[in-house]
Amino acid sequence: MSENGMTGPTSNSGFGGGSSRYPYYYGPGGRLVLVDSALEAVNRGSTTIGIKTPNFALLSSHIKPTKALVDPAEKIFTIDRHVGATGSGYIGDILQLIDELRLEAQKHKLTFESPIDISSLAKHIGSYLHNYTIYAVRPQAASIIIAGEDQTGVQLYQVDPGGTFFRGSGFAIGQSSDIALDIIQRGYSADMGIDQAIELSTKAIERALGEKPLVETGVVITNKNGEAARGEGEEQEKKGGQFKKL
Repeated sequence: MSENGMTGPTSNSGFGGGSSRYPYYYGPGGRLVLVDSALEAVNRGSTTIGIKTPNFALLSSHIKPTKALVDPAEKIFTIDRHVGATGSGYIGDILQLIDELRLEAQKHKLTFESPIDISSLAKHIGSYLHNYTIYAVRPQAASIIIAGEDQTGVQLYQVDPGGTFFRGSGFAIGQSSDIALDIIQRGYSADMGIDQAIELSTKAIERALGEKPLVETGVVITNKNGEAARGEGEEQEKKGGQFKKL
């Protein structure tokens, strides 16, 4: 019997062993059990890197070996002309989140007749993921890194399964991401070029895995960079940055 006289749920039931209405949501220390499990799945996924400088943002992801005669899964995705994304975790969940990002970008373009800004995109997918933590459903077992350019410049965001998102200049998710992030932090320079960033991200993934990796890469380049309109004339300059898979 609860304090208001109504019959309540029994305590110490469910995963968390607490006395709240949904005790299985929370574990020791108030941690969200299902989100922690989703993060564990992310930590078993492909080692994936995001690097940002004032002139470009780079996405790199390890392509895991597959069975004979099976093509590897795509790891770098174009969301809109000025933004791309990658992820680590369950590939089915990653693909669903990529579709959601693309849909939101197109809705914004049709409604406002302008490309979506990167922070709005990160906030949207963060809210989308957070909704899975409110109801009794499985959270998406995927973390996403978003890279793009908008009116505020080049942007890089990481979004976790619980909906928390971060903006920064360097991220690593997936298998042995702590090792990869340490390499990125040691080698990062705001003045580095694209080739240097590719070399650094590949080195970080290789150190994390302990083997020579096969890596897929994408980059968004701002018009401040001399390579921005490589062979595409003045029209490219007017349109702003562009995301390309390398």
